[in-house]
Amino acid sequence: MLALAAEPPLADARPANELAAIEQALAELDHRDLPDRGAALLRQAAELARAAGSVLRLEAQPSPAELDAAATRAGLQLTRDLLQLRRPLPIAEHTDLPVRAFVPDQDEPAWLELNNRAFAWHPDQAGWSVADLRTREREPWFDPRGFLLHERDGRLVGFCWTKVHRDEQRPIGEIYVIAVDPAFHGRGLGRELAIAGLEHLGSLGLDTAMLYVEANNEPALALYRSLGFEHHHSHRWYRSGGP
Repeated sequence: MLALAAEPPLADARPANELAAIEQALAELDHRDLPDRGAALLRQAAELARAAGSVLRLEAQPSPAELDAAATRAGLQLTRDLLQLRRPLPIAEHTDLPVRAFVPDQDEPAWLELNNRAFAWHPDQAGWSVADLRTREREPWFDPRGFLLHERDGRLVGFCWTKVHRDEQRPIGEIYVIAVDPAFHGRGLGRELAIAGLEHLGSLGLDTAMLYVEANNEPALALYRSLGFEHHHSHRWYRSGGP
């Protein structure tokens, strides 16, 4: 997936169509042509957006090194770098951490309170509402048995929410969201919860697990690498300078 967009959106049809044509041409480039030809196309797109009083935004998944080179040469700035990591299943490690399944219509308030404190900094996970959570609960992939909660003295202090991508050629399990109450950091709960999630995904007969992590989240990266996860691809966002 590769997408160009202007913010605010281009109001006139002609420049909007030109931007769409540049996006198509960029998507069709061979990787060998990306650093040079791609840079030229991105400069053209950035100038088109600038002339219309907008900022150009580029999103790519996967985002190869050649596209990063093109964006850099075109003067675009990397604004977010999200890594997809994968590891084989099953996992050899085991945890005795007590977890239970999420109970719909019961656990939403406690989960939202913990999630929003743990991810106050996160661009996607912060500030979830009941409606946001209910929307996920209605998704075909939602399975409360894979939404694992860990409590201490009746208080939710951590969770590992997993999902299964059954639309892939070979279904892949994902650690979708995982968090520990900030008051309980430093006790190894994140690792134990991750192992619990991976054990659950392995019990479903899946042979691969994946997750997404911000490239600058060094503590999380260290944890996932220690669990055998390796980089699979990057999902990156870029922007041009202002008008």
